[in-house]
Amino acid sequence: MIDLHLHMDGSLTPELVGELAAERSIRLPVPEGRTLAQSLRVPDSCRSLNDYLACFHLPLLVLQDPPAVEKAFDSLCRRLKRQGLAYAEIRFAPQLHLKNGCTQEEITEAAIRGIARSGFFAGLILCCMRGKGNEAENLETLETASRRLGRGVAAADLAGAEALYPTRAFSGLFARAAVLGLPLTTHAGEAGGPDSVASAVSFGAVRIGHGLRSVEDPQVMSLLAEQQICLELCPTSNLQTGACPSLAEYPVRHFLELGIPCTINTDNMTVSGTDIFREHSLLQHAFSFTAEEMGGFLQTAIRHAFLDPEQKQFLRRSIGI
Repeated sequence: MIDLHLHMDGSLTPELVGELAAERSIRLPVPEGRTLAQSLRVPDSCRSLNDYLACFHLPLLVLQDPPAVEKAFDSLCRRLKRQGLAYAEIRFAPQLHLKNGCTQEEITEAAIRGIARSGFFAGLILCCMRGKGNEAENLETLETASRRLGRGVAAADLAGAEALYPTRAFSGLFARAAVLGLPLTTHAGEAGGPDSVASAVSFGAVRIGHGLRSVEDPQVMSLLAEQQICLELCPTSNLQTGACPSLAEYPVRHFLELGIPCTINTDNMTVSGTDIFREHSLLQHAFSFTAEEMGGFLQTAIRHAFLDPEQKQFLRRSIGI
């Protein structure tokens, strides 16, 4: 299995979050009557991406120093290895881990060390964040990614509250990424409409995180097919955030019929209460995908992974496809 869209802070076990809190004498603000595990998972009442993003508050409280970030990545990667994954691209926003006075460079180096310690084959994607007043932080994220590109860092991303901060407002950020030669994926077409996807592609994104609402505009669908822009689908998360109203309406078949590359991913294992095997099983049973079609998702993941040709060939041999 391969997961190309996996957030570190949304995929840590409650045990690890509790351990990191205890080590730092942090009292986590868990609501009365709820456990830490329940507080880290999206409630059934979730109706939007903004509701979903609220679950990230607790893990971020304990991830504000390099040792914590290193331990988090090490633990997550070892977990992925035990699950039997062959490769993952793990993303996080270093600018969200600076409250104790660290730099993005120090936090990123800690993440790279954690992956290396685990012995798991993974790439790191650094997320810029949608918002106001963080332009300098976003540019520093890109500079940090550029300095470590090919040496732990695989690409950059734009994440966060898409409906509140439209993709079109970040043209300057994308332009800087192009100057730095950074491969880009972008969260788009989740809380925002197809115009968000079109903006991301026009700015240079070669992969789109989610992208479901592309189906609302035939021209955007044609654009994705013509340019072979890969969609990082995350079924359970997409249902929880309301990006898609029901599994029956999930547009994966429509994407594939038009020749749009699609991969299956988890987004956030803990927040969404899932893993990569559940995500594959969910779509396979809902749409009666054959074994050959399911294998096609893996081949697409390898083809669009942020890896060099030799690494992709190694991955194909390790999986046997």
